[in-house]
Amino acid sequence: MARPSKYPTELRERAVRMAMESRQDYPHEAAAIRSVAAKLGITSTESLRKWIRQAEIDGGVRPGKTSEEIAEIKSLKKEVAELRRADEILKAASGFLRGGARPPQQVLIDFIADHRGEFGVEPICRVLAEHGIKVAPSTFYEAVSRRPSKRVLRDAELVALIESERARQKLLARFGARKMWLHLRGKGHDVARCTIERLYREQGWVGALRLKKVRTTIGDPAAARPGDLVDRQFWASRPDQLWVADFTYVATWSGTVYVAFVFNVFSRRIVGWRAATQMTTDLVLDTLEHAIWTRQQAGITHLSGLIHHTDAGSQYVSFAFTQRLVDEGVDPSVGSVGDAYDNALAESQIGLYKAELIRPEGPWRGVEHVELETLNWVDFFNHERPHESLDDLTPMAAEELHYAAKNELKPTG
Repeated sequence: MARPSKYPTELRERAVRMAMESRQDYPHEAAAIRSVAAKLGITSTESLRKWIRQAEIDGGVRPGKTSEEIAEIKSLKKEVAELRRADEILKAASGFLRGGARPPQQVLIDFIADHRGEFGVEPICRVLAEHGIKVAPSTFYEAVSRRPSKRVLRDAELVALIESERARQKLLARFGARKMWLHLRGKGHDVARCTIERLYREQGWVGALRLKKVRTTIGDPAAARPGDLVDRQFWASRPDQLWVADFTYVATWSGTVYVAFVFNVFSRRIVGWRAATQMTTDLVLDTLEHAIWTRQQAGITHLSGLIHHTDAGSQYVSFAFTQRLVDEGVDPSVGSVGDAYDNALAESQIGLYKAELIRPEGPWRGVEHVELETLNWVDFFNHERPHESLDDLTPMAAEELHYAAKNELKPTG
């Protein structure tokens, strides 16, 4: 079995928060730690205990070095390392620094190109500037690569302009493309409406929407989208052959909470989940990371041959999400737009979540309340709840039965 990877930062923070919030439900702290660690798949309860102690130190409840102090020590060590690096850069540049006069531009470009692998472009430019030879990193990059087109430069100007306007007056962030175009024209900026509409699509900006219902699947027509490798055939002959993913929303007193899931189609097991207050790519990325980490805990380090299927929501077709799948050797699959059944299995599973937990157990206070109860429901769903589609087995039992049959010794002839 492969050695488990480091626990994701988000998972560590979640475990600490849940253990501290659920102390009152257990006779002592150790019991709460053991329960949360087991449910989240954290093999070492001592690790969770140490994370909690550090959180208590950070909160002033317990004496010791806070995370801020530890970070400061690391920062000081980093400064020392940067000073040493600067000294090495100056030694390497001593040949043309001795003369006093500024060397030709090409000499500087060649020097940076020769030493960029050792020191990096920005550190070299910074050290040279401190000694009277100013050369911007952008100057180097322009010299060694093709200059950007006029359209790219103009787009960058307009994006910076719109961002500055939205930052200056927060209500401008409610503007859609048309109103922002009118606003910029009123400020004297000669720009086409179609250009602003294109930049809004590329940046993921939207104006204020008056909707009766929260939408979680919002496709991006400008984004490249993987093909549908499933075609409604939600069936798998083994674990980690097909995953389906989706997310839903929960209305709480403090606002809308979004909960994302990744399901292993073979066993219906929930291998990753995440609750957050924003419907962003980070929500689905964290869920994917949790799923990958879950399989790593079972000794599965290679996911090649796995298909990850979702609907056409903009979060799932984002570059960052697709690239993460490719990095793990996973084939991305996205259902067709306008097909009510393109991700039917994930929607059906989430329907169980709503029917069994969210609607009966409400009202909900906030994200922490939803998160803690979802933790308990996922543990129940995976370990105790029978599924008719699995011949009334639980997801964990279905996987264990599969691996037991696969590992059974066969007679040799």
